[in-house]
Amino acid sequence: RQAASAVFLITRALASGTRLYIAAIVLVLGYEIMTGLQPSDSQELGISLVALVVLVALTAVYTAIGGIKAVVWTDVIQSVVMFSGLGFVIWHLVGTIPGGWPGFHTKLQQPADLSFWSLGPIATGGFFTQLKGILESEYTIWTAFFAATFVTMATHGTDQDMVQRMLTAKNPARSRLALVVSGLADIPIVMAFLSIGILLWVHYQYAPNPKLPQRNAYVFAYYILHELPVGFRGLLVAGIFATAMGSLSTALNALATSWVRDWYELWIAPRLRTPNSLRAARWATVAFSGILVLIGGATSWVVIANPSSRILPIVLGIFGYTYGSLLGIFLLGALTRSRGSDRGNLVAMASGFIAVAILAGLPSDLLRLAGLPPLPRPDWLPLIAFPWRITFGTLTTLSIGLLFHSKSRSPHAIPDV
Repeated sequence: RQAASAVFLITRALASGTRLYIAAIVLVLGYEIMTGLQPSDSQELGISLVALVVLVALTAVYTAIGGIKAVVWTDVIQSVVMFSGLGFVIWHLVGTIPGGWPGFHTKLQQPADLSFWSLGPIATGGFFTQLKGILESEYTIWTAFFAATFVTMATHGTDQDMVQRMLTAKNPARSRLALVVSGLADIPIVMAFLSIGILLWVHYQYAPNPKLPQRNAYVFAYYILHELPVGFRGLLVAGIFATAMGSLSTALNALATSWVRDWYELWIAPRLRTPNSLRAARWATVAFSGILVLIGGATSWVVIANPSSRILPIVLGIFGYTYGSLLGIFLLGALTRSRGSDRGNLVAMASGFIAVAILAGLPSDLLRLAGLPPLPRPDWLPLIAFPWRITFGTLTTLSIGLLFHSKSRSPHAIPDV
């Protein structure tokens, strides 16, 4: 329990901190609009840090005071703002393309322009060469069906962010319904963002703009601040900040709750004369807020120092190193009665992390960041794409955990949340 909690706290803090950088992009471009000047790297980092501090401070206040109830209801309001903004952007983009939908299709007539299905790179070296190419590709049909399944199981089954929401339901039936609806709701959300990305590409094919940012992560924010009508421009900016604050408030509440339940109440409270879990949770919210600002600032520095960095693999790939270990232990306890032990689970979780780190090239990445040459890598070893990390972490953890024997457990030993 302590190991799993520590893994969650570290991973959730890293994942949520990196996501904050996305909201800071809007303020960086806003500075450029108001001053007419391109900010230097140091100015861009300073603007990002100010945005992070303000955003996290506002979110921490209502999270610490209102708890999970405030998180849920503010998320409802913020979701309405976000979906309204997405709908308007799609409508506006279609309206700016000459000919509307027919003009959109005209620009996508070439087969190489848009591919709905990809089986991965075509290799001529046999099955294992083809498999290596698939594992090194981020967006293929195999990723969508296999890797995404493990990602969804991890984020919807082992993440305190999701579990704390399901526990607010009146009964288990409603919790299950909320979980199913949440999974189904991901489909239109993903389709909306994919549509916006494709429409933006078509829009700038018809209307090339030499001032368009070189970084792909800045293009959407540039479009919002430069080409949308003034009123709707504010709606979209509010939608971006609402999305950031929604995920941030959930993360802060989950981090504080996990720390209080797994660490404060077990190790600190018994030594205090007047323990107060509520006060501890509020102080934990403040502490984790500071940690997330530091992580968000570090992300800004990395992206600014490495303009070729892609934000999506950073934001979505960072939890892939450890969530496989969490899911593997969860499946071990849920699917077996006499396998797994405290020592075995620790070994299995560590093995899962090490396996993913090696397959994802983490040691070489850290050496490059330190200005050192990367480690040599065998040609046969795949450098797996970020969507596959949880899959390999889960399978490794589960396989190692099965090697350890424990006393038989009752099938009702684990409550059915």
